[in-house]
Amino acid sequence: MNDDPTPATNAAPATPKCVATAVFVGDIRPLPDSGRATGMYKTRLHDAVHLGPLGFAGDHQADLRVHGGPDKAVHLYPPAHLARLADHFPQAAQLLRPGAIGENLSAELDESSVRIGQIWSLGESRLQICQPRNPCWKIDERFGCSGMAAWIVQTRITGWYWRVVQPGLVRPGDMLCLEHAAPHAPTLLEALELWHASRSDAHALRRLAATAGIAAHWRNKIEQRLDWLAGQR
Repeated sequence: MNDDPTPATNAAPATPKCVATAVFVGDIRPLPDSGRATGMYKTRLHDAVHLGPLGFAGDHQADLRVHGGPDKAVHLYPPAHLARLADHFPQAAQLLRPGAIGENLSAELDESSVRIGQIWSLGESRLQICQPRNPCWKIDERFGCSGMAAWIVQTRITGWYWRVVQPGLVRPGDMLCLEHAAPHAPTLLEALELWHASRSDAHALRRLAATAGIAAHWRNKIEQRLDWLAGQR
């Protein structure tokens, strides 16, 4: 079992032009112990599906206070992260398959190779990367592994959310292709490292909050931290 909790901080790889992707949607189901409702259980689609401003047709979220909405319309989680989770939490390895952690898209990208504000095409649709996922306690119960959600945050393997800037039909075999690279924006990994830094860099946080395409809710949280920092002077 790999117990190294440190994020990968190697030089950012070049963003691929196109990657194969699989699409997952799910209905509301109860968690195994508490019975609390969750939309985390997803099934892979093998037919065309419409992607609208709030996500894929047939996909549902249980708690709309913290899930779903225009800036959390689509969630991508890299399959390599699932392999890393399976290595650290071997008791859940058989469950850690694409779609299992609530993602709508599974593709070979990661937080170090994508940037806030990038726009990608998927079939007829266009999506913009706007914020990382903040995993919740339901992940621990879903997999029967205390501490899994916290480890996801600690290792910066959160995956991310997209907003839909152009709705459209997505068909099996459609590639996820980069259309707007946002070369001057921070990578998701850089943004996560800044957000979770023990010593906040106010100047860097202001730049992050001003990044084109960033989710409004995350921008507000950054600005609240900046206000708090200003009050400490």
